[in-house]
Amino acid sequence: MGSVYCLFCACIDQASVGIVEKWGRFQFLASPGLHFFNPFLGECLSGVLSTRISSLDVRVETKTKDDVFVQLLCSIQYRIVKENADDAFYELQNPKEQIQAYVFDVVRAHVPGMTLDKLFEQKSDVAKVVLEELEKVMGAYGYSIEQILMVDIVPDPSVRRAMNEINAAQRLRQASIFKGEAEKILMVKRAEAEAEAKYLGGIGVARQRQAITDGLRDNILNFSHTVSGTSAKEVMDLIMVTQYFDTIKDLGDSSKNTTIFIPHGPGHVRDITDQIRNGMMEASCSNVNPAPSD
Repeated sequence: MGSVYCLFCACIDQASVGIVEKWGRFQFLASPGLHFFNPFLGECLSGVLSTRISSLDVRVETKTKDDVFVQLLCSIQYRIVKENADDAFYELQNPKEQIQAYVFDVVRAHVPGMTLDKLFEQKSDVAKVVLEELEKVMGAYGYSIEQILMVDIVPDPSVRRAMNEINAAQRLRQASIFKGEAEKILMVKRAEAEAEAKYLGGIGVARQRQAITDGLRDNILNFSHTVSGTSAKEVMDLIMVTQYFDTIKDLGDSSKNTTIFIPHGPGHVRDITDQIRNGMMEASCSNVNPAPSD
């Protein structure tokens, strides 16, 4: 990795380690710096390994417990152990393929026992299982597995659409519940307000009628005391005639284009008064003289 060497000497960079052989046999590990070799004694620099952390992305396709095919993207970060660099140099010809094969084996053995939802929730557990297995296997070859990241879980496109539809339906259902509760509260409040308004309106009408009754009684008494020789009946007839003409005046002054045809004339007012009085007298007679039973 950037080291410079020739037949007699070699310069090894920092974060690297050299493999020195003598007559084709491993001799020692060369640390960073300048090293001299005697080719006449069979010494040579066979290779240089980097001790930096390397990253390997592995995409695994497998099936979950609920028969959903998913792709898992794993990022494996590993490095060569400096003290065991000779094992890494001589034991493995292609360490990346070896790591990838073990990742395939562990993931495809562990994920089929999990549902898709559980896989999303516990993806760190899958990474932990892969890490433990790789540390056990690759440690014997001079490699250290620093960390494993479960970068992405990609289900089949049809499954993703179905999951989005389920999520949307749940949110719409929740929104409908909230909307119904709001409408219910609004209807209850509206009914309470209407009941309160009717109650207050009833109290107002009762007070108005009580005031009218008290006013009529006072007017009758005052008029009877002021004008001698008048009876309560005559005073009541005069008040009703006055109210009748006030009503006619109010209808004429109204701005609305409404036409009302009513009998007009003082005689009709007297007829109305007589009808009210006769009705009250007949009701009193029916209460005093009950009909004989058969």
